[in-house]
Amino acid sequence: MFKGSRVIGTSDYEKEAEIIAKLDVLRLEMEAEYEAMREAKRRGEITGSIYLPENQTERLAELREEMKVLQEQQKELIVKDEIDQIYTEAGASGMNAGTWQDGTMYFITVPANKLELWFWMESERLLNAVFREFYTERDVVREERRMGVESDPTAKFEEQFDAMFWGSVPYDHHILGWPSDVESISRDQAERFFATYYAPNNITVAMVGDFDSEEALDLAKRYFGRIPRGETPPPPVVTEEIEQIAERRMIAHADTNPSVTVRWHTVPHVHSDLYALDVVAAVLSARTGRLYKSLVEAEQIATGEPYGFHRGMKYGGMFEVGAELAEGVDHQTAEQALLAEIERLKNEPVPDRELQKVKNQSLANSFRRLQSNFFLMLQLLWYTASGDWHYLNDSPAKFEAVTAEDVQRVANTYLTDTGKNVLWYFRKEGSEEDPELAALSGQAKAMAKQALAQIDQVTDPAELEQGLAQMQAMKAQAPPEFQPAIELIIKRATERIEKLRAAAGEEE
Repeated sequence: MFKGSRVIGTSDYEKEAEIIAKLDVLRLEMEAEYEAMREAKRRGEITGSIYLPENQTERLAELREEMKVLQEQQKELIVKDEIDQIYTEAGASGMNAGTWQDGTMYFITVPANKLELWFWMESERLLNAVFREFYTERDVVREERRMGVESDPTAKFEEQFDAMFWGSVPYDHHILGWPSDVESISRDQAERFFATYYAPNNITVAMVGDFDSEEALDLAKRYFGRIPRGETPPPPVVTEEIEQIAERRMIAHADTNPSVTVRWHTVPHVHSDLYALDVVAAVLSARTGRLYKSLVEAEQIATGEPYGFHRGMKYGGMFEVGAELAEGVDHQTAEQALLAEIERLKNEPVPDRELQKVKNQSLANSFRRLQSNFFLMLQLLWYTASGDWHYLNDSPAKFEAVTAEDVQRVANTYLTDTGKNVLWYFRKEGSEEDPELAALSGQAKAMAKQALAQIDQVTDPAELEQGLAQMQAMKAQAPPEFQPAIELIIKRATERIEKLRAAAGEEE
C-alpha cells in the first residue's frame, strides 16, 4: 500500500502493467512446481521446507531467473517512495501503518490546510491499488518473520503458546502468518483479500486535530465516495472459542531469564465483564500491586515487576499473570505464588481503599491518553476494530462502577483450574538475556522486545528516524509503567541510526 497506485509511484503504468501480468503468469508456473514438490514431500522424497534453495527443481530455478529479469525491468519504471515524497513536501510526517489480530491501520499527521491532499492520496491508493513489487515485498515479509519470530529467543515459543491457547477462534497464528502461507500467497489472493476487507464498507476513518468537520465530510463524500462498495462483504466470524476443559502446559528452554506465565480465556472487548477483569489486572500489577508486594518484597520469589494483564479482543479475551524467577527459585514455587494471589482475589473482597486506589490510577491514565492527538486517533481506531469506539467515552464510568463483589465473581468465573494455560521458560544453557531488556517486565518488556527486534532489521536510517520521532511523541503520554521500555527503544533506535549513518559514510 505504500508503493503507490496507477498514477503514483510509476513513470509508465501501461508498461508496468504488462510486466506485472507476466510476473503473475510466471508465478502460476512456479506454484505448479511447488505443488508437485508438496506432494513429493508428503511421500518423503523431500526433507525440510520446499522453499529451501537446495530443494528447488531445475525448472523452478529457471522461473526464478526469469522473474528477476522482469523485476529489474519493473524497477526502471518505478518512482521510489513517491507517496512519502508527496506527503513530506506538503509538510506531513509520521506516515506508517500497524496491524494486529482484529485490524490494520494506516496513519499520518498532515497540516490542516492539506486535508484535501490526504483524502485524495488515501482514496487513490484504495481505488487504484497496484500491489507494486508484490513478490519482492512478500519476500520482505518472510524475512521479517524470520527475524522477528524464528530468530527471536522467545517469540517462536510465544507463537506456539498462542497456538496452544486458542482452540477454535482464529487468533491461533502469528499476525505475520505461518511461513508456508507467506511463501505461497499470490497477488491474485492478496487482491481478493483486499477487495473484501479494504472496501469502503469495512473502513473507518478517525481524524483528530484542527479541521472543519463539515469540510471533512464533504471531502470524504467527494473522494471516498468514488470507491465502489465491496461486492463480497467480510464474512461474519461464527466460530466461537471452544470451552477449555483441561489444563494445558508448555515448557521451553530459551535465551531468556526463567519465568512463569499463566493465562486464561476471558471475554471480548464489548462484554460487560471486561471492566471487572481490568480491575483484577490493576489490583495485581505495578510496584504498588499485590504481585510485586508478595512475590518480590515479601517472599523474594521474583525479580523485576510481576504483572497481571487483561485484554479483550473482538472475538475473545485473555487474562495473564507472569513473573521472572529470582535466582535459585524453582518454577513450581513461583507458579504457586502467582496462583495464591488469584485465590486470594476469589475468596477475599478487595478492601474499599485498595479498590479505589487502582480505579484512580486507571482513570488518571485514561485522561493522560486523551492529551495526545496521535494517541486519541489510535484509540478511536483500536476500539472501533475491537467492537465499539464509545468505549473511549464510556469506560471511565463503567470502570468506576466495579465493586469488590464483581472482582470476586469474575475471578471465580474465568480464572479456573481447568482453564489454565501455563508456560515455563528455562534459561538455555550458556545463554544470557540482554541486561537492559531483562530489567523490564510484563507487557512493557514484551513491547520493548518486539520493537528492538524490528529496529535491528531496519537498514534505512530515515525510516528509523521517523519511528524515533513517533516514540518520542508517545513517551510523554505513555503510562508510567511503559516509560522505561520506551526510553530503551529510543536509546537503541538512536544507536542504530548512528551505526547506519557511520556505515554509509564509510561506504562513500
